[in-house]
Amino acid sequence: MTVPAQEDVCETSCVHPDAVQVARAALPQESSLEAAIVLLKAVADPTRLKILSALSSTELCVCDLAQVVGISESNASHQLRLLRTARLVRYRKEGRVAYYQLADHHVRELLSSALEHAQE
Repeated sequence: MTVPAQEDVCETSCVHPDAVQVARAALPQESSLEAAIVLLKAVADPTRLKILSALSSTELCVCDLAQVVGISESNASHQLRLLRTARLVRYRKEGRVAYYQLADHHVRELLSSALEHAQE
């Protein structure tokens, strides 16, 4: 654990009750917090982030995603299952082929914001 620099901490202990009350009221409910944690953990993996980035441009089948990301089809399928569980992707079957796409515009915005922030 890193010891904070002196300028990073209050020099005196003080609590601002009004600010604390506003911040507490803004905290998400426990169920929303847990869902957000699952979502952010899913996005935090480099392979899954690459898959999501690829899907942000077009719908792809498992075989195509494996080629784009450079992983086996089995691994792609496993990663996609985790992304489905986190409700980040959805799929449709056409015959024997499963095509994946981002679940909704929120996922696209999440990716865009994260990558934009990382480049600042």
